[in-house]
Amino acid sequence: MRDNATAAAPSAYAYPLLIKQLLHTPFVQAPDQQIVYRGQLRMTYTTLRERIARLANGLSRLGARHGSTVAVMDWDSHRYLECYFAVPMMGAVLQTVNVRLSPDEVAYTINHAGAEILFVHTDFLPLVEAIKGQLETVRTFVWIDEQGSEAAAHSIPFSAEYEAMLEESSDRYEFPDFDENTRATTFYTTGTTGLPKGVYFSHRQLVLHTITGMAALASPESGQRFHRGDVYMPLTPMFHVHAWGMPYIATMLGVKQVYPGRYLPDRLVKLVRDEGVTFSHCVSTILHMILGCEQARSVDFSKWKIVIGGGALTHGLARAALERGIDIFAGYGMSETCPLLSLAQLPPGAEALDADEQLRLRCTTGRPIPLVDLRIVDQSMEEAAHDGSAYGEIVVRAPWLTQGYLNNPEASVQLWSGGYLHTQDIATISPSGSIQITDRLKDVIKSGGEWISSLEIESLISLYPGVSEVAVIGISDEKWGERPVALVVLSEGAAVSEDDIKRHVLTFSESGRISKYAVPQIVRFVDALEKTSVGKLNKKWLRAQFA
Repeated sequence: MRDNATAAAPSAYAYPLLIKQLLHTPFVQAPDQQIVYRGQLRMTYTTLRERIARLANGLSRLGARHGSTVAVMDWDSHRYLECYFAVPMMGAVLQTVNVRLSPDEVAYTINHAGAEILFVHTDFLPLVEAIKGQLETVRTFVWIDEQGSEAAAHSIPFSAEYEAMLEESSDRYEFPDFDENTRATTFYTTGTTGLPKGVYFSHRQLVLHTITGMAALASPESGQRFHRGDVYMPLTPMFHVHAWGMPYIATMLGVKQVYPGRYLPDRLVKLVRDEGVTFSHCVSTILHMILGCEQARSVDFSKWKIVIGGGALTHGLARAALERGIDIFAGYGMSETCPLLSLAQLPPGAEALDADEQLRLRCTTGRPIPLVDLRIVDQSMEEAAHDGSAYGEIVVRAPWLTQGYLNNPEASVQLWSGGYLHTQDIATISPSGSIQITDRLKDVIKSGGEWISSLEIESLISLYPGVSEVAVIGISDEKWGERPVALVVLSEGAAVSEDDIKRHVLTFSESGRISKYAVPQIVRFVDALEKTSVGKLNKKWLRAQFA
């Protein structure tokens, strides 16, 4: 057989897909573009380039080498963006620490990742003070001294302060080439059972995710797009799945970036207004918080595009956002998938559809982005029909999926059973390729011999006037196996009864949209719904409390 491998000239450059390659075009094409922190600090992309080099030099002096792990505890900031690049570009591994975990879980993740250097924002001094005796691998602490933040008393042996370290370092650093399959980042999933599990991504995976995500977001005919004229502000924490990978995309495009620090509703609204923010992404909880903020009532959101992920986008929230002029749509992925898998962008010609159908399309799970092989399968890995009614578990392949869980071979084998990554999400796929997740495998309600989608009932209840938030869980029932229970948070001053909610859902059953078994037999009004550390509904906790 003839060898068809390409022959390279001795001096040809192989161009490994390293994170540093993402910086070539923005530094040339947008050197004066702004990066803004909390509306208080402004710097250019030229300054970003210099600070990335200064950070790498400072880390080198602290002993960071190829393969070292550097952990970061910070709010969304220009500093975090610098770490996104400098740490992996050195050949080190960036661990983004979930600061919303319990103290014991934070200590566990830092130890499990083998972090040697830990950056600590002033606000997290009490947390690190409490766990420093548990930290087994950290040998160097770096303090991020935030102006305006009061430092609590502590005995943490800091070796440097972030800004002082950068000030003392050269603004030139020769970032080396190395294998593109080198691990670049690691962080920990926030499941509701067991210890957090570490996922990890290589340079190659992050570069391919960046390029493909950029192409997917730029592809719609109009609307639901991200382009060079946008102003970007993340509303997904930078410790969580690289803020969905969007800071890498935004930097590669050379757009204006706005980093808000800690998520305070008044500050977020002010930044959207004053900085002209046009593109963000978040979980439903964050958008719900913003729309309910007093300051938001007078702000024009008509240029703002928002991707909702981390859970279903309900019709009620989508309608509320659209009424404020927000171009809202859903995205899908998970920690293990880097995360982008699909986007619910409107197809060409959608402007001819009525408003309800456009709303429905925005709230679907969307269509797979390029390079994603996404299937729905049964327990035997047989693929289900794409008819919009047959359901199965979503399994995927893509070039940027974690190849396992860090130092957890048993869970890794289970994750990749049959050669596909298992999401544990149950879904249907329409003839046109549109995905609709009906539930998490563990959250499906099995009643009267049917599988009931808690997400669909939640979306329907969210449409009722006066409903602020809703979660639907299953409780045991001797006759039917399980029955749905609706937990509802009402808007301030709303007068809604249990029968109002039941009658509302019953109309959808009578029209044939949902099964009669899907009508909640119990509706409970609650003050708040328990969330996970990244703002998702914590249904395991809700079931334990209310079932």
